[in-house]
Amino acid sequence: MEQTKKIAWKTTIFLIVTPIVGIVGTAALILTRGIPTYTWMTFFFMVGATGLSITAGYHRLFSHRAYKAALPVRLFYLLFGAAAFQQSVIEWSSDHRIHHRYVDKDEDPYSITKGFWHAHIFWLFKDRSYREPTNVNDLWEDKLVKFQHDYYYPVAIFMGFLFPMLVCGIWGDWLGGLLVAGSLRIAVNHHVTFFINSLAHYKGAQPYSDKHTAKDNWFIALFTFGEGYHNYHHEFQADYRNGIRWHDYDPTKWLINIFYAFGLAKDLKMIPEEQILRKKMVMDEKRLRKKLAAQARILNQGFEERLVSLRQLVQERQEKLLALKAEELEVDKKAMKDAKQDFKVALKTWHRFVSGDLAPA
Repeated sequence: MEQTKKIAWKTTIFLIVTPIVGIVGTAALILTRGIPTYTWMTFFFMVGATGLSITAGYHRLFSHRAYKAALPVRLFYLLFGAAAFQQSVIEWSSDHRIHHRYVDKDEDPYSITKGFWHAHIFWLFKDRSYREPTNVNDLWEDKLVKFQHDYYYPVAIFMGFLFPMLVCGIWGDWLGGLLVAGSLRIAVNHHVTFFINSLAHYKGAQPYSDKHTAKDNWFIALFTFGEGYHNYHHEFQADYRNGIRWHDYDPTKWLINIFYAFGLAKDLKMIPEEQILRKKMVMDEKRLRKKLAAQARILNQGFEERLVSLRQLVQERQEKLLALKAEELEVDKKAMKDAKQDFKVALKTWHRFVSGDLAPA
């Protein structure tokens, strides 16, 4: 792939000036006349609408094809996604697919191995206009997506600046629409997304794989609309969820579920539970072996046999539980309860073993 050292001046200036205008302008409004509550409400609406259009739309729908969405939903994503000023769906998805294919390698456009700030923002300062998005043929065939790409800047300027100005103009605060719901909001959207590329590859846990730098971090999920469960995502990128547990903070997943409930989304892809568990158990075992090696513990035959036995027990009991759940006819409640309890006990024993509590001395 051809490389260039030229600076993308238009992008660089925009990324530097926008937060300055947004922060200074918002502070000036607060100090001189205050900012109406409705303007702040518009700001938060725009943050959510544009942010979720990136995570649920640009990312999980268009880049990964993790589900299918109806025309109104796709149109919403394309309009408000453009307002985030992160380029068209075609360019964004092309970069993201390259990132997944070559994660942590030289070809990765925002590889964390080149430094935190490179992954966060500096990669955008480099001129990449020479490249052609050739890995998104499916998106080129989508007429709406192609229209957004062809008319990206008019759409982005209208939705990113003029739309919030028109809304805030209803109560006479068009300047607040420009500075707060426009410039400040764009800066917020930018760095929320950028932290997925940087911080989510820098700090956190790796419960599913250590073959790449992606990390799971619930704190990052709080301000990235659920994208902080990044180790899971890189290992199972086809899944429409990032936070797979019911209590995981993943507003993007919740939005997709709402669309699904109203018939506006379908074919939601989910990785099978047994596949997820096997990945976790491989990582559990790897961490245990590393821990025991660091302690110079001898792994005798009894250890290996116990490890294999527990692994098989957990998998067998999970398979039994999933088979009961898949039964079309009503399953005996006691049988289901017993299967859940058996799996829970087996999993708990496994966790105690791999934590070192039950490992032989």
